[in-house]
Amino acid sequence: MFTEDQIERYSRHIILQEVGVEGQLKINAGRVLIVGAGGLGSPVALYLAAAGVGTIGLIDGDVVDLSNLQRQIIHFTPDVGRPKVESAAEKMRLLNPDVNVVTYHALLRADNIRDIIRQYDFVVDGTDNFPVKFLINDACVQEGIPFSHGGILRFEGQTFTWTPGAACYRCMFNAPPPPNAVPTCSQAGVLGAIAGMLGTIQATETLKFLTGVGDLLTNRLLTFNARTMNFRTVNVRHNAKCALCGTTPTVTTLTDYEQAACEWKK
Repeated sequence: MFTEDQIERYSRHIILQEVGVEGQLKINAGRVLIVGAGGLGSPVALYLAAAGVGTIGLIDGDVVDLSNLQRQIIHFTPDVGRPKVESAAEKMRLLNPDVNVVTYHALLRADNIRDIIRQYDFVVDGTDNFPVKFLINDACVQEGIPFSHGGILRFEGQTFTWTPGAACYRCMFNAPPPPNAVPTCSQAGVLGAIAGMLGTIQATETLKFLTGVGDLLTNRLLTFNARTMNFRTVNVRHNAKCALCGTTPTVTTLTDYEQAACEWKK
């Protein structure tokens, strides 16, 4: 059970009728992997640590750059040049010493993703390029591990949650675009606060999954445009012809696709 300090720390969860002590225990026992410690990964990591998720894995092979600080709120100016996973883990542990943060200062690739994601109950995709998004989707679907997809660009964001049997990323978007088919991150730009808007939605989906509270964004693609503050939910269906999870799949192995211009600026 909880110590007195933990009861106080998590009291606003515990008094929620839908969560209560049982739900908080589920959060504390949860194991979540965050892929990317950037714009989306920052709010996800902070909120999951604050919530008391027992084990949070964080994988990112990059270091903090000055241009990151406009939106990657888990990193501070003195962190420039540090590995992002080290910078993020430090803040998470300061926020909540209860949380076990596991860091991977590495790129997620076809030859390591299975071994990593098998250790977790849920995966949060906070990456900034098509190849890794498809890799996460393919590996999670093949391993049966639920995940949250998220992406941002300019003033817009999109997200959905996958659980076994639901529509996956390939059901909606068959394959990564060819290299140079989309604008680069530096060319497209992004309003910094958009990362926070989308990341907090992904964190909420994660906590809903762990506690079993509410309806997840399965078979629904949530999009928003911050310029107009219009939110739209598009219903999607599992595609029987999906190359990954359809009746006659053609994607049966994991592939490191050629790096295209990144889809979303993180």
